Amino acid sequence: MILYVELECVFYEGNSLKQKRSLLKKLISKLKNDFNISVAELDYQNLWQRTKIGIVTISNKLVHAEKVIQEVLRVIDSYPELERTITNVERL
Repeated sequence: MILYVELECVFYEGNSLKQKRSLLKKLISKLKNDFNISVAELDYQNLWQRTKIGIVTISNKLVHAEKVIQEVLRVIDSYPELERTITNVERL
């Protein structure tokens, strides 16, 4: 089972692309290391207040893949510097 998540976030802290990229780099590294998933910034690379992130996980069981994605979203939500605004989950 492949689960794909596309989410948009708004940044409230910081006021530069440098700060946004620093936070995203830290977040993406943490997610990749902790959950063994694929993560990439998909859009809004040149806007410091907004981002779109794609996340993919693969598992032989749907329940496990959903559990991984829920934990990933919990970690993202734990960052006070950003707010998740739109989240789309697809089974592939």
